[in-house]
Amino acid sequence: MPVVWTIMSDYLFFIHHAYGAEILSFVLMDNHFHLIAKFPENNMAEATQYFMRETSRSIARRSRRLNHVYGGRIFRSRIQSEQYLYHAYKYVYRNPVEANLAGGAEDYRYSTLRGKLGLERLTIPICEDVVLFSNETASILNWLNDRPVEKDFHDLGKALRRREMRFAPTKSRKPHRLETGRY
Repeated sequence: MPVVWTIMSDYLFFIHHAYGAEILSFVLMDNHFHLIAKFPENNMAEATQYFMRETSRSIARRSRRLNHVYGGRIFRSRIQSEQYLYHAYKYVYRNPVEANLAGGAEDYRYSTLRGKLGLERLTIPICEDVVLFSNETASILNWLNDRPVEKDFHDLGKALRRREMRFAPTKSRKPHRLETGRY
């Protein structure tokens, strides 16, 4: 994990400068990663293709791996509202907690949250976050570490797998409960 974190950090640094990617959040898990980023130059496909290709090559070379590094499908989802961005942040930063890899979102070593909180130095150029950290840091951490209802967390994961982040309509055609406020 430390080697993969370093490789990915280096390439995130590169796509920030070469492609103008504005990186908001990155979390590396043992079998996948989560990235929240903006691409003002509308070049997400090129930037992510480069990132995936080059990190795959570097990881394979360092681990002397012959087979594919990335085996599953890549999910990209456009986040259209600040409300949905809050949900995406919570999902991404809570992922290690839900996987029992950390006691709290701020405890997971392979997450940009630690850098945002000033707990660790990052080489990943994280953009200033006026959405998530518009409130007091302690209240944000309490919110991130407050365990959501399991169904909500599951529904959020499904929403992030859609081309545009959205929740499936409920049977009664009412908005999903996560669309009406932060969970």
